Amino acid sequence: MSFATRFAPSPTGPLHIGHAYSAMLGHQMARDAGGRFLLRMEDTDLERSKPEWAALIVEDLTWLGLTWDGPVVSQAAQLDSYTDSVERLEAMGLLYPCSCTRADIRAALAAPQEGVAHDVYPRTCKARTMSTRKDGDALRLHLDRALEQLSGAPVRFAETGAAHAGLHTVDAAQALREIGDVVLSRKGEDIVAYFLASALDDVAQGITHVVRGEDLFAFTAIQVILLTLLDLPVPIYHHHALIRDEAGKRLAKRDDAKAISTFRNEGYSPDDIKRMVGI
Repeated sequence: MSFATRFAPSPTGPLHIGHAYSAMLGHQMARDAGGRFLLRMEDTDLERSKPEWAALIVEDLTWLGLTWDGPVVSQAAQLDSYTDSVERLEAMGLLYPCSCTRADIRAALAAPQEGVAHDVYPRTCKARTMSTRKDGDALRLHLDRALEQLSGAPVRFAETGAAHAGLHTVDAAQALREIGDVVLSRKGEDIVAYFLASALDDVAQGITHVVRGEDLFAFTAIQVILLTLLDLPVPIYHHHALIRDEAGKRLAKRDDAKAISTFRNEGYSPDDIKRMVGI
């Protein structure tokens, strides 16, 4: 299968220079390999995702000279496509309902970020069975059972990013200790977790190489576990170094002064941006 990667931003704010680097790197890798580069909006957060942010991201990427193969895919437009996978996991006895606060659930559904602590779920609802599920309950992955089901063979993934290059075997004890029982969905609110939706879309789009920031490396294990449970192919991962300021702080979406649209308005050229990030 030929090389295929994607840029998958969440349209909850302007495209910042750190995330633009990820797009430019993935685009360069795809074009150098004669492969495909796709654009996907990970807009399952229906409260924070806005069409105007998605439009601005497309405008900024176009200004940077990036092109993509095929139409822009919106996760929000295909929420039903994740239902089958959730139901398969339920049939395998790997889910349980969770009635913790909505704020806690929404925080758990978002993609992790560097500098934001991931609180491992304290098992408050773990003893519950699916028969006790109520409206508004979330569904969590029973990670202990999932790992037990996969214990017959090593769960592995390949990494090509410089900091973690090589073949990795998922460490069950580490996953339980550092990731825990992640939320996968909340029924009745059309919400699906980043972990699940992103992994399923990578398979559906034929992505061979997932290019993204190294802040997501630690959570690759849970996506590999989910794909393996569902008998789906696991892509190769490439986690790149993050773009940082002079003080070593990651340049993130909340740093609006580093938005690509701001650089554009100040008269910078696409080549200026590429030099800044080393492309």
